[in-house]
Amino acid sequence: MSLKDLEDFSLILMNDIVRDGDPVLRQVAANVQFPLSDEDQQLAKDMMEYLENSQVPELSEKYGLRPGVGLAAPQVGVSEMMAAVLVPSNEENGKPLFKEVIINPVIISHSVQPVALSEGEGCLSVDKDIPGYVVRHDRITLRYTDVKGEQHKIRLRDYPAIVCQHEIDHLNGHLYYDLIDKEHPFTLKDANTVMVD
Repeated sequence: MSLKDLEDFSLILMNDIVRDGDPVLRQVAANVQFPLSDEDQQLAKDMMEYLENSQVPELSEKYGLRPGVGLAAPQVGVSEMMAAVLVPSNEENGKPLFKEVIINPVIISHSVQPVALSEGEGCLSVDKDIPGYVVRHDRITLRYTDVKGEQHKIRLRDYPAIVCQHEIDHLNGHLYYDLIDKEHPFTLKDANTVMVD
């Protein structure tokens, strides 16, 4: 790797991502203290850079990165309530649907309406494909603190809401496949479930 590559590239690579079976993925993460330590600021930056780089096909291929839209601190071995989320635009070169490092996030309300991704979910920490619908809330109101220490309260729906719920699950020691019905993975109990492609 050249010096220029090191300057432009995240310190997090696939080898740094903790895999299913590591106890850190099943722990409830600790709240993050403010102001952020230098280590936590660097962690936030590195997690977001991983997502940015993983979504660029040339970099993803060059460095063997699995594309991701979210990365939680426990996935890199740090049991803290912090996750990076980068949900790209549906339009080429459009503004991301949601891009933020969410710290100490809490879902303060959610819709009754269930939602699931039609192709199921995946995870950078889970190497095998575990098929099935992961039913979540279609709309959430999320409260979190950003890296500057500013509090936010936002409403998210559909894919950005699903991604944030997936990452918050990581912070609480849960993995997406915990929510799949083991007996009937592709059966929806609620016929009103919204399917998102």
